Amino acid sequence: MKTGTLARVAVVTGGTTGIGLSCAEHLLIAGHRVAIFSTQAARVDKARDDLSRKFGAEKVIADAVDLRHPDALKAFFEQVERTWSSPEVLVCNAGLSPKHNGQRLAFDIIPIDEWNDVLAINLTGAMLCCQLAAPKMAASGFGRIVLIGSIAGRAMPRLAGASYVASKAALAGMAKSLVSEYSSHGVTINIVAPGNVLTDMMASPDSPAYQAALARIPSGRIGRPEDIAALVAFLASERAEFINGAIIDVNGGEYLPC
Repeated sequence: MKTGTLARVAVVTGGTTGIGLSCAEHLLIAGHRVAIFSTQAARVDKARDDLSRKFGAEKVIADAVDLRHPDALKAFFEQVERTWSSPEVLVCNAGLSPKHNGQRLAFDIIPIDEWNDVLAINLTGAMLCCQLAAPKMAASGFGRIVLIGSIAGRAMPRLAGASYVASKAALAGMAKSLVSEYSSHGVTINIVAPGNVLTDMMASPDSPAYQAALARIPSGRIGRPEDIAALVAFLASERAEFINGAIIDVNGGEYLPC
């Protein structure tokens, strides 16, 4: 455990691959106990095995949970509380960004089922997790909520479809409401907005889309999951108590808000 860091209980949604898995690893390195979930059982099993081997099985909970099923989500949080305690750190990372033959759909032909699915996972799922975690954080006098946004919700979207863009942009409004209700109880709520990062959502390195994205980044490289996770781990710490209601862009300079 790092000096000056208290061991906490953390939940990371979509925590079995990419940014979510890296966030789980960084939180475990900081000394926390971490519960992760995603929808795919095979990925859950692999992440559980890998994290347990590195950090100890007693510090890891992993399960297959679909954010679109509120009862299953509630049962997962209850399992975490029974095993350890209610989470003091929540990282809402799970996300869905549909592509069709590697391309986004034109706005006027987005199927309503696809639109609803994306918002159910990216926005409503985050809301449900915050409902389950924030009141207990406030009751204990400490909480850290980190919402994983996107450059697509901040700048002119280039690859993401309208449903993904809308869901990520809407996180900012939800964060404002959370800040207004819970900040006086020791809970901070922040958004980390990644740019192009090497995950399953990113185009293959030999594709024109990847090369075009790389050309737009002044830092000269595509982001890595650990670039995001290092910031998330800091925002989860006691040292970040005065960072609240912020949207922090992590994109190598691709998007400059000022």
